[in-house]
Amino acid sequence: MRNLFRMGAFALIAAVVFATLGPPRYRPHSSLGQDGEHALAFVLVGLAVGLAFPHRHLLVAAISVMLIGLLEIMQLWAPGRHARLEDFLVDAMAACAGLAVAAASGWFAARWNGSRSQ
Repeated sequence: MRNLFRMGAFALIAAVVFATLGPPRYRPHSSLGQDGEHALAFVLVGLAVGLAFPHRHLLVAAISVMLIGLLEIMQLWAPGRHARLEDFLVDAMAACAGLAVAAASGWFAARWNGSRSQ
C-alpha cells in the first residue's frame, strides 16, 4: 500500500512541477484564484507525501519546504513565470497542512487499531 502512496505522491509532484515551470497556457485554472489553486495543489501533495512517508514527519516537512522554495526560485528562469514570496508562503503552509493531516490520520488509525485489538 505504501508503494501505491509513493507512486501517487510522485505523480502529483510531477504534475505540480509541470504546472509551475511549464508553459503558462497549460496551467489549469479554476474559480479558486491563484492562491486557492496553489493551496489545493500543495495540500494534496503534502497529504500524499505524508501518507507515502509516514515515519519521517519533520524530515519530510523540512525537505518539502526546501523543495518548494527551490521550485519557486526556478521560476526566475522559466519564461512567463514569476517567483513570488507570497506563492512560496502559501505553498509551504499548504504542504505542511497536508502533512499534518496525514500525520493525524496515521495517529488516529494507530489508536483505532490499538483499541480494536484489545
